[in-house]
Amino acid sequence: MDHAADAHRTDLMTITRFVLNEQSKYPESRGDFTILLNHIVLGCKFVCSAVNKAGLAKLIGLAGETNVQARIWAGEEQKKLDVLSNEVFIKALVSSGRTCVLVSEEDEEATFVEQPKRGRYCVVFDPLDGSSNIDCGVSIGTIFGIYMVNDSHEPTLDDVLQPGKNMLAAGYCMYGSSCTLVLSTGEGVNGFTLDPSLGEFILTHPDIKIPKKGKIYSVNEGNAKNWDGPTAKYVLISFSRALFSAFTSMQLPHSFLELRYVEKCKFPKDGSSSKSLRYIGSMVADVHRTLLYGGIFLYPADKKSPNGKLRVLYEVFPMSFLMEQAGGQAFTGKQRALDLVPNKIHERSPIFLGSYDDVEEIKALYAAEEKKE
Repeated sequence: MDHAADAHRTDLMTITRFVLNEQSKYPESRGDFTILLNHIVLGCKFVCSAVNKAGLAKLIGLAGETNVQARIWAGEEQKKLDVLSNEVFIKALVSSGRTCVLVSEEDEEATFVEQPKRGRYCVVFDPLDGSSNIDCGVSIGTIFGIYMVNDSHEPTLDDVLQPGKNMLAAGYCMYGSSCTLVLSTGEGVNGFTLDPSLGEFILTHPDIKIPKKGKIYSVNEGNAKNWDGPTAKYVLISFSRALFSAFTSMQLPHSFLELRYVEKCKFPKDGSSSKSLRYIGSMVADVHRTLLYGGIFLYPADKKSPNGKLRVLYEVFPMSFLMEQAGGQAFTGKQRALDLVPNKIHERSPIFLGSYDDVEEIKALYAAEEKKE
C-alpha cells in the first residue's frame, strides 16, 4: 500500500459527498435534509471526541442526576457523558434550522423548536446508548431516526408518534475502536468510518446486506428465568445434553423444560455448525455486529418488563428500519416492528431483529403459541 499516495487522496467518498449525490437525484430538493444530516454528523464527531478523551477530561462518572428512564424504571444514573451528548445533539439539531420536534431519551418531554429556527423534520434519538458501559471502555453509540412533517401546522407530539415505517431516515454512530456511522435514507444501508486525520467520515461499508441466516444469537441470558413462553423456547439458559436430560425428569418451571431454540443453536440436529452466543450490552454494538455478520438480536418481554425494555421511537424503530433496509426483519412478538404506532414518546417494546431466516424462526414460535391459546 502506498501510504504517501493515500495521504493526498481527495477522491474519497465522504459522507457529505454521498448525501449530496443522493440529494441530486431529487431535483425538487431544497437541501434541507442534507443540512440536517450534516448537523447530526457534526454532533457525532463532537461526541466521538468527548468519548475518546473522557477519562482525561473527567467526563466518566455520574452527573448527580437520574435520567427520565431511570426515574421511571428506578435504574440508570445519568452519566456526565450522557448529559454532554444530549446537550450537543439538542444544540446541533436546533441550530440546523431544519427541525421542529426533538425527542431524546434523556429528556422527559419533547423539545419543540421555536421560530425562526423551526424546520419540517422531527428527530428522535438516544444520544448515548449503552452508557452503563462507559466506565469499562466498551463500545457505545448514538441512535437516531428522522421524520418529515407537514409544515403547514404547528408541530405536535402526533408528528413523532408515527409508525416506524414512516421514517425518512435512520442510523447510528458507534464509538469504539473506530468511529462508525451507519445510515439509511430508505434506499439501502451504508457505513462510514471516521478518518481522524481528515476529520471526515469515509464510505467503508457500501450497500450493507445482512446474511439471510447467521451463526450468532445475541441476548441477555441473565433474564432467562423471567422470559415469556415463546422466548423461553427460543433462547434460554444453556445446559449440556446430559445435564438437560437429568433435569427434565424433575419438577422444573415450564420455561426450563421448553429449552428448544438454544438447544438447537448449540446442539443442531441437522449436522450444521452450532450458533455462538455474543452479547455486549450496548444495543449499537450488538446490532452493528448482527448487521455485518448475520444472526439475531433479541430483547424480549419478561415478567419484570411485560411491555419490553427498549424504547420504541429512538431504539426499536431506527434499528428495525436499518435491518429491513439491509434485507433483514424486525419483529415485536406480535407484529412487524415498523408497524407499531406508539402512544407515548418513551414507550417500550420487545424486539427480535436480524437475519431474515432467523427472525422467521421466532415468528413461527409465536404463531405456534397463539394457536395453542
